[in-house]
Amino acid sequence: MKMANSLRGEVLALYKNLLYLGRDYPKGADYFKRRLKNVFLKNKDVKEPEKIKELIARGEFVMKELEALYFLRKYRAMKQRYYSDTNN
Repeated sequence: MKMANSLRGEVLALYKNLLYLGRDYPKGADYFKRRLKNVFLKNKDVKEPEKIKELIARGEFVMKELEALYFLRKYRAMKQRYYSDTNN
């Protein structure tokens, strides 16, 4: 039971982190929140610790992908803002 509780904490932390990252999602925060909730609810009955760890790893990968997406978007915006005059 101890293992399940520690994994539950990891799952909740992952959900909160993804929810936070979803605020800036290109299709909107509400869209992201609905999708996120659906994915977590779909897997709520998973009991095997190994499968839970696998799902957590997948969620962490999605987090990294979102961070990269946002970083790239900010970089492009800054590049346009500061370097668009050099092409004229």
